[in-house]
Amino acid sequence: MSNLHWTTGITNVKANELRLRGYRVDELMGNVSFGQVVYLALTGDLPSANVGKLMDAMLVCSIDHGATPPSALAARTAASTGAPLNAAIAAGILSINEFHGGAIHGCMGILQDGLERAAASGKSIPETAAEMIDEFRAEKKRIPGLGHRIHTDDPRTRRLFALAEELELAGEGVSLLKALAAELMEKTGRSLPINVDGAIAALLVDLKMPRELANGFFIMARVPGLMAHIHEEKSRMRPMRRIHPTDHEYDGPPDRQIPG
Repeated sequence: MSNLHWTTGITNVKANELRLRGYRVDELMGNVSFGQVVYLALTGDLPSANVGKLMDAMLVCSIDHGATPPSALAARTAASTGAPLNAAIAAGILSINEFHGGAIHGCMGILQDGLERAAASGKSIPETAAEMIDEFRAEKKRIPGLGHRIHTDDPRTRRLFALAEELELAGEGVSLLKALAAELMEKTGRSLPINVDGAIAALLVDLKMPRELANGFFIMARVPGLMAHIHEEKSRMRPMRRIHPTDHEYDGPPDRQIPG
């Protein structure tokens, strides 16, 4: 131990050598996926290729959701005033909070509490879900991660869950969230689909990711989308315009398929 005042266990920087959690960054490059390196940086462990594939999918699924979300509008508004890229990105990120992108954190908490309850009581996940829905209804509380303002069957959720099953990474977090959605439908007749925030939350629970990092996944995913909106705003629109959240239409490339 040296006489320096504090320590860090993340990155070790030496002349001509850079190690992340003990691994040489130049050896990680081209050999593991970005998702694996994100997991490594956040947890300290280099995961399997399957975990990296699921992590990549979670980062892809929330890259953008059009020009109407608060983060995109905030980033575009800042860009319209002449703000530089970093300031406009910051404006967008600062708009990601409890009611926009923040459902991952809230949903993770509910799932973790529910799984702890099931383990302590010895009850099944469906039984635990039934109790939880009764309590949420009695307290008139909504469940973050369920429902969407546009999608009734979020295609991103379907793909994430299918991929998790294919990679054998879906666990009790996914099972409990599905049980909560099914129980809510049975008791209220209301179909609130699992949205992408809920899907990410369930998968993060199954990957044993710390809840404190939950909303960071939405932020990591959304930054490239924000950059695209900022660049489009600066390159295609007049400065200091009034930006209506819905008075726009898409004029990008037509529908196309992944090659191969």
